[in-house]
Amino acid sequence: MKRFLLLTTIIVLSACSGVKKTQEALNTGNYSTAMNKAIKNLAENKTKKGHQEYILLLEEAFAKNTAREQQEITFLQNDGNPANLETIYNKYLQLKQIQQRIRPLLPLYINDEGRTAEFNFVNYDNKILNTKDDLSEHLYQNASNLLASAKYKADYRAAYEDLKYLQEINPGYRETVSKMDEAYNKGLEFVRVEISNQTQQIIPERLEAELLDFNAFGIDNFWLQYHTNPLQNVKYDYAMNLDFMEINVSPERINETQVIKERQIKDGWEYLLDLDGNVVKDSLGNKIKVDKMRTVTCKLFQFTQTKSAQIGAKVSFTDLRNGQEINSYPLSSEFVFEHIFANYQGDKRALEDDLMLYLNAREVPFPSNEQMVYDAGEDLKLRLKGIVSKYQFN
Repeated sequence: MKRFLLLTTIIVLSACSGVKKTQEALNTGNYSTAMNKAIKNLAENKTKKGHQEYILLLEEAFAKNTAREQQEITFLQNDGNPANLETIYNKYLQLKQIQQRIRPLLPLYINDEGRTAEFNFVNYDNKILNTKDDLSEHLYQNASNLLASAKYKADYRAAYEDLKYLQEINPGYRETVSKMDEAYNKGLEFVRVEISNQTQQIIPERLEAELLDFNAFGIDNFWLQYHTNPLQNVKYDYAMNLDFMEINVSPERINETQVIKERQIKDGWEYLLDLDGNVVKDSLGNKIKVDKMRTVTCKLFQFTQTKSAQIGAKVSFTDLRNGQEINSYPLSSEFVFEHIFANYQGDKRALEDDLMLYLNAREVPFPSNEQMVYDAGEDLKLRLKGIVSKYQFN
């Protein structure tokens, strides 16, 4: 019973809290929040006794919101500035949308007052369509003027954004698509990518190809294109240079280490003797057996093959319009090849399990210098990708 009462109390408090927050939103002029909270609760159960207050709150919030929005629309219309058309258009859409959300809940009956809640619905369709026509023409003309007078790529991008929005609200309006293409192509910035090798080592073709594979870099910049094969008819805005400053490959080395290992091992059994040399028996008269231990020795000859490669590079970005270097970042990476094998003299039972593994290995061919440089470049690729994918020119 106590548990039931506790649950009931929690439910009542929760309901009261929801009504209180809705009332607070209404009192502070946050009508959208008040309506959203009321609609959500009424959609769950509009006939629930505890939801009666939501009906009253929704009725009041709807009336006040409609009056305020219509007043603001009238003010913006009287201002006569075509820049206000987008705001007016969106306000009409929002007024229609809230009506569409309330309509499925009707009728909403207020028990204490013995009446049905009143919502003065208005057909906004003609106003939406007329405003959309005016807004479409404004956006189209504004973008067309920008395209005709643009001095900077930012102007083309602004024109593109207007046209993109126009295409969203009024698809296929006049020559919107073709003008979008024009604005995009003229608003693009192009980066010329080059690799230079200032070392005495050859850069593996596979590594160079992967370093220039910008499709794998995850670059998310709509207005930027990297060209690893520069085109003659493109005027490049920036240059990205990857300079290999240093490539070092060490000699192939085999180092030998000798280790002597000893271990006590079990070698059969024998009877346990007392100090007088007599066999010891247990409480049942049975002779006690114990493990017979002996020491074994093994000499391990461990060989370690090593070879390493280090790459030192720099990536730099240059503004080709003024020839000034914008930023540069050092890059470095290393790859170490190591292989261990071993043989032995003596009893290998003296060796630990981890050393036994080396006995099954054999000497292997060293990687070529080209392969070493390629492997060292794996980390370099990740570092370069991290820089390029996040780099912002503006």
